[in-house]
Amino acid sequence: MVEEKYVYPEDRKKSESEEHPGRFPPWLITYSDLITLLLTFFILMMSMANLDPVRFTKASSSLKDAFGIKTRPSIIDRAVPIIPSPLDTQIQPSLVEMTDSIYPQINSRLEELKLTQDAKTILTDSDTITLRLKDTFLFNPGEDELDPRSYPLLEDLADIIRPYPILLRIEGHTDDIETTTDKFPDSWELSVARAVAITRFFKHHKLLDLDRLSAIGYGSKRPIVENSSDANRAQNRRVDFILQATLSSGTSPAIDHRSALPL
Repeated sequence: MVEEKYVYPEDRKKSESEEHPGRFPPWLITYSDLITLLLTFFILMMSMANLDPVRFTKASSSLKDAFGIKTRPSIIDRAVPIIPSPLDTQIQPSLVEMTDSIYPQINSRLEELKLTQDAKTILTDSDTITLRLKDTFLFNPGEDELDPRSYPLLEDLADIIRPYPILLRIEGHTDDIETTTDKFPDSWELSVARAVAITRFFKHHKLLDLDRLSAIGYGSKRPIVENSSDANRAQNRRVDFILQATLSSGTSPAIDHRSALPL
């Protein structure tokens, strides 16, 4: 008669794990399924973060179907956004139309005044035109008083842009050689004074309102070429007139003249 040996529960568990060393406990499989479902749920919620009403309703219905909840299709209240149209849209030109109209007018006036050597127009963007003038045409060396020969061009420039909603920024620039005088201790102050002098000219002669003008001086900090020669330094000594078209400038002259824009 063979005596049956009693196996304790601890030994039985140990023997089962030894027989199946790669086997996981059953509860761990259920736990991993739960974590995967939670991760999928939060990823789905993140994908609906923009709260689009149509997409949100579809996703909500899909989740309810997945969990066995049957519901009737809900009626989606689709709100149609009301986009206010700008005033006088029939007569207000686009930015491209304004720049396309102003750009040839400035070039034509430069040719009439024979200033193609001292001035240059650059269409920098669809709504921005840069008129670049040499400092020798506008000022004497080291001074901020406008040369009278520049008056006709500045007056023509104001006449061209006055009917349009255009903002004018005047930028003064110098080369890398510091100019020190009793009036201007450095080149930066000279560049600022020159930009302000041109702004004052527009204001004094009532050519443009101040709410359309701004003046700024950069000194030698924004050269267009390297200051490696006298010719390059002459190019860097300049004044840039930045004409930026805008449909909402808020300037009264532009708004008052919108009904008679010379396109």
